[in-house]
Amino acid sequence: MSSAAIFPPPPEHMARLTTLVDRFAGRLENRLLRASPWQVVQVSTREPIVSFTFDDVPASALDAGATILEADGVRGTFYISGGLAGRVEPGRTMIDLAGCKELAARGHEIGCHSHAHRDLRHVDSETLVEDLARNAGYLDAIDPRSGRRNFAYPYNSGSFGKRAILANAFRTCRAGGEGINRGPTDPTFLRAVEIRQPQQHVLGLVRWIDALIADPGWLIFFTHDIAPRPTPYGCTAPGFRLLVGYALARGCHVLTVDAALDRMGLRERAP
Repeated sequence: MSSAAIFPPPPEHMARLTTLVDRFAGRLENRLLRASPWQVVQVSTREPIVSFTFDDVPASALDAGATILEADGVRGTFYISGGLAGRVEPGRTMIDLAGCKELAARGHEIGCHSHAHRDLRHVDSETLVEDLARNAGYLDAIDPRSGRRNFAYPYNSGSFGKRAILANAFRTCRAGGEGINRGPTDPTFLRAVEIRQPQQHVLGLVRWIDALIADPGWLIFFTHDIAPRPTPYGCTAPGFRLLVGYALARGCHVLTVDAALDRMGLRERAP
């Protein structure tokens, strides 16, 4: 055997490489999804609309996030994964059934974030249908409704093969994409801007509100926990309060996702 023989890399290196390749594939699929919309609706550009949304949802999104919104007389959209209910994770505890019911009672919108909170690219269609039905049962016990809910992709990761299922089941599906929804828009892959650490990044997000005032449309923010020491995917209460207050001070209509759709005349179809 040659002294230059090549040995396989350690398992931890292979695992890291596999993760990087999967992330790249996910970003590529998201770009392709945006380039080939499944549906197209016209998002109004007559006035600036902002929606504040929460994913997963940590209990602090109720304790701090909902309270901040309510102090300014507005409400948010909370995308719930029933399978995460009450789970204790590093840096955060997930909202439980009682907390979800409190959100609904206080006038916030309850949306779907799947039940198992898995990347949809790695879930087959039959499993996804079963998962969505399970989460629908969980959410209907919290907030019964006859119309379709709104959905947010776990990990903001779309899937070509699942679009028909999602389009039929939900009024809209929100991803990421760092952009404002204006004019022709695919409701199955709405753009949104993340509110996350570091704090300097959070404070800089006012530029998106300024851009919305200059060229109206629908700006959707999303975050996770709100705490004095947030996870990398959350923000502090002062940072969140600044964004809500700034949006209102600039004259934006701050609405839930459902209310924003209604205001733009994008009515829910008859069941």
